[in-house]
Amino acid sequence: MSCENETAVALRDAGQKVTPQRMAILSAVRHAGEHVTATRVIEQIQAAQPYVDPSTIYRTLSSARELGLVSETDMGTRDAEFEWIGKDRHHHLICKSCGTAMSLDNRYLDGLATQLIEELDFEADLGHFAIFGTCAKCRTQNREEN
Repeated sequence: MSCENETAVALRDAGQKVTPQRMAILSAVRHAGEHVTATRVIEQIQAAQPYVDPSTIYRTLSSARELGLVSETDMGTRDAEFEWIGKDRHHHLICKSCGTAMSLDNRYLDGLATQLIEELDFEADLGHFAIFGTCAKCRTQNREEN
């Protein structure tokens, strides 16, 4: 099944209409291959379809986030960034010094979710987030400078 068909099925399964605008917006996020800001999506969509209002793009991204189709994460850039989730749930480790972002497999957080529910009776939503710290390269560089 093509990714456009998968996107259309996901929208229909969530009770959403499959419109050309929604498909274009979600396709832009899905095919970006990286995190994208709403501003970047707006620029891309309006270059091809200038009649699509930015509010439609913001609403579509928000709705897609609520449906679990895309993630919205603060990657430390002051703008929320969106990424197609699909079945590949993952998180990010972001270096505060150099800004490098590394993927963190969901398995690292599975134990945390289980522990929170068992010990605190708290069901955490660990869908997608960023953990900030310092990467090995920057730590080594800092040790050498000091």
